[in-house]
Amino acid sequence: MRGCVVTLNSEPSATVDLNPARAILVGVAIGRAPGFDDTLDELALLAESAGDVAVARVVARRKSPDPALFIGSGKADEIKALIEMHRAEVVLFDQALGAAQQRNLERHLGVAVADRTMLILEIFADRAQSHEGKLQVELARLQYLSTRLVRRWSHLERQRGGIGNRGGPGEAQIELDRRMIGERIKSVKERLEKVKRQRNTQRKSRERSETFRVSLVGYTNAGKSTLFNKLVKARAYAADQLFATLDTTTRQMYLEEAGRNVSLSDTVGFIRDLPHKLVEAFEATLQEAAQADLLLHVVDAASPSRDEQRFEVERVLASIGASQVPQILVFNKADLLDQHQSPHTEVDTIVFDDGCHVPRVFISAQQGSGLEALRKLIAEFAAGVNASPWNSSDMAPISPCVSDDIDASALPESTGTFPLHA
Repeated sequence: MRGCVVTLNSEPSATVDLNPARAILVGVAIGRAPGFDDTLDELALLAESAGDVAVARVVARRKSPDPALFIGSGKADEIKALIEMHRAEVVLFDQALGAAQQRNLERHLGVAVADRTMLILEIFADRAQSHEGKLQVELARLQYLSTRLVRRWSHLERQRGGIGNRGGPGEAQIELDRRMIGERIKSVKERLEKVKRQRNTQRKSRERSETFRVSLVGYTNAGKSTLFNKLVKARAYAADQLFATLDTTTRQMYLEEAGRNVSLSDTVGFIRDLPHKLVEAFEATLQEAAQADLLLHVVDAASPSRDEQRFEVERVLASIGASQVPQILVFNKADLLDQHQSPHTEVDTIVFDDGCHVPRVFISAQQGSGLEALRKLIAEFAAGVNASPWNSSDMAPISPCVSDDIDASALPESTGTFPLHA
């Protein structure tokens, strides 16, 4: 990532750099901020996904960000020395930087500086394939960069005025560029609104046909696309990388246990500190999850950060109005668990702190284990639209996060053999 290139054409352009930039990763723990990744492993994966290679990592702690340089002048000098030592070309921050802080850091360090938000936006811009996906990413990038024009263009301090020039005498070039971006944002929003109407029409068509809608959600790289391919025998792109899939793919899946077809959608993965503007821009896509009848929340069971990742997904689901959609926790990559972590049963339930009962199934999408148990669970939810698949005379009160037609007490509770903080 050698700097952000923005065009005001109809489509955003993604460039491929065959010589990856040498990057220094920086993480700053502010106060007692929860969820701080002092290993910077996730930032390293993001950098790799953007085509960069990490050559050094710097971790700092501050009570509050420095208004000018975010990390303070002393730590900035330390990073500058590392830049010279490793011949680094870019510095990547794991936290969001203010426009002035980013500009000051670039002047102080002499190389390009990007924060986590820009890094994610660049990855999304490179991965988006569909017309809708490209529009959504372009909107988010334009909104992000509209406040940072002074960072990239050298001509912004010039004044343009006189007869025949836009904006009248003396108007700064930055205002002209900001106006152009504002007009482009308006145009992209109008086109996305059209896409949203088309999606609503498709959803209404599925509702009329009484199609049971299932959406895959989860943290990025949890294995959603691999599971999608296994369940519907598709060939959607799947790779061991962050944000391998951005565009929603929907296929029909026949469930012999329920005697009916259901629609299964693979959606974009979530990540910690997902840029708010990106969530807004992907509203049309994320509505697939909010409008679903059932969510398959895929969790990387082998990840040491699985609990934090699950909580982050739940937070985003709540922000898009999908927190009340029934879900099944799908603990994927069970084949990678240590022997002492292996579950004693394929299916159990998790009881959250709020009393919510959620079925959980352990699978390996790569090896195909546990898929029959998962299909059976999906079929029971699908059948529960019209009739309860579990006829129990002593139905326990069920939280809204589980279908009212599903008796979660029919499944065993977590055995405790697999550590998970609910």
